[in-house]
Amino acid sequence: MIDAYEHARLSLANRIQKWTASGEQYIGPISGLYLYRHVMPNSPMSCMLEPAIAVPVQGTKRTRLGAEVYEYDRSRFLLTSLALPVVMQVSNANPEVPFLSAVLKLDPKIIGELMIDAQIHVPDRQSIPDSGIVLGRTTTQLLEAVGRLVGLMDEPDLIPVLAPLLQREIFYRLLISPVGKYLWQMSSLDSQSRRISRAIEWLKANFREPLQIKDLAHRVDMSPSRLHHHFRQFTSMSPLQFQKWLRLAEARRLMVVQGMAPSIAAYEVGYGSPSQFSREYARMFGTSPRRDVLELTKEVSA
Repeated sequence: MIDAYEHARLSLANRIQKWTASGEQYIGPISGLYLYRHVMPNSPMSCMLEPAIAVPVQGTKRTRLGAEVYEYDRSRFLLTSLALPVVMQVSNANPEVPFLSAVLKLDPKIIGELMIDAQIHVPDRQSIPDSGIVLGRTTTQLLEAVGRLVGLMDEPDLIPVLAPLLQREIFYRLLISPVGKYLWQMSSLDSQSRRISRAIEWLKANFREPLQIKDLAHRVDMSPSRLHHHFRQFTSMSPLQFQKWLRLAEARRLMVVQGMAPSIAAYEVGYGSPSQFSREYARMFGTSPRRDVLELTKEVSA
């Protein structure tokens, strides 16, 4: 006889299996909800991880931010409270027991409303972490709530009314859990996290433009030194390194998806020198732009 946790896990696993039967990712009618299935380990992949909770129910995944590696599985979830440049890899999966995961984007507005409505105690500022990513312990109640949300896709007429309620339940359960302080920092207008989040959003929208740290610091109401310190604390990068990551990631996408030549992609993302672009690309991805695109194209074809 299986216990309540295992019952909830298997129920959610079956629902994810159903909706991902024809591919590795399923984006359904519920806003912010994504389902994933991988039948084998994959190569490390650089990507921008948006604020979300990832709840695996089978297999194992690793996410690296700077020098820190976060491994999560059927008993641990990953929560990110900022948009962060990470390297992700499914490390344990096979056709019999594929990696299965549900990912739900976080909504700072709803989280802020919950904190006010439920009069949730604001943690002492000294206990608020200078980090935008954390692992948490998956509970039976969390699995059941996520399972009910995924289950709504079998009753699409109920989604407009019930999906927002279930999302609020999931966010509330996170708020009152040990990872709640990470959500507080994300929704508080006063927190360092919120200021860094604003800096990140500006960089994402303007990464092609020359960057002046003093101007960016002024935009988010911080001194240049504080911006640099807290930006590195949260993202493991300086603002300039973050901008470089955005440029190179976009150039990689342009070359792979649109077939753009490296020299043209370099100018398109803000580089004035193709040779500088090639050097920095090789330092980040470990090989030249042309060779990297060739290997990625082969993987996609396979």
